[in-house]
Amino acid sequence: MSDHIVIERQDAVQIIRMNRPDKKNAITRAMYAEMAAALKAGDADPAVRVHVFLGVPGAFSAGNDLADFMAIATGGEGGTEVWDFLAALALVEKPIVSGVDGIAVGIGTTINLHCDLTFATPRTVFRTPFVDLGLVPEAGSSLLAPRILGRQGAFALLGLGEGFSAERALASGLIYKVVAEGELEAATLAAAREIAAKPPQALKIARDLMRGDPAELVARIKEEGEHFRARLMSDEARAALMAFMTRKK
Repeated sequence: MSDHIVIERQDAVQIIRMNRPDKKNAITRAMYAEMAAALKAGDADPAVRVHVFLGVPGAFSAGNDLADFMAIATGGEGGTEVWDFLAALALVEKPIVSGVDGIAVGIGTTINLHCDLTFATPRTVFRTPFVDLGLVPEAGSSLLAPRILGRQGAFALLGLGEGFSAERALASGLIYKVVAEGELEAATLAAAREIAAKPPQALKIARDLMRGDPAELVARIKEEGEHFRARLMSDEARAALMAFMTRKK
């Protein structure tokens, strides 16, 4: 386990904290692997009833580490870590609560589409610049976002790449509640503890009914992944990624 993912237990709540502040919690392959393992371990442990995702002050996640993208775009191997995490996220059997502060880009946004409750601070902005980078939506977002936001809201987020403020995210149903920066973690964990206190079997049935059959979601994640990898190796994506990384330097 690296320092970039910190796993904590508070009674029946498992906390998965992204902790790479110097890179604004850009997620590496190793971090995906650790989060997937944590979700699976928590689901298998009867003492765990709720998963919680947290970031660091000012950064939930800046998205996938672009160095990994560039490695694939220039002919490198991709590995299965991202797929393993997304499959674990789609198939997780226990509720997920997230607390988001500040930057939430790419997977930093789409992970919340899988959450049962998401809290965010007023300075949070949700953004998915997939198309701008010559890529396509991921994490099942092409299926989940239209269900949550409606087709046009989903297109604004995933196609136009518009940033959704916390207020807009709340109004559109993307998140549950906006709370002050200093109250985010406490509010997120309080909700997680409240969920953990519910009768677990009744809650599981209720959640399963609301989420529906996960097979459709897993199939969409796989389909998106095939397009995503093909796009990563395209001239269009290579040019967009190179231009973006050059601007960052």
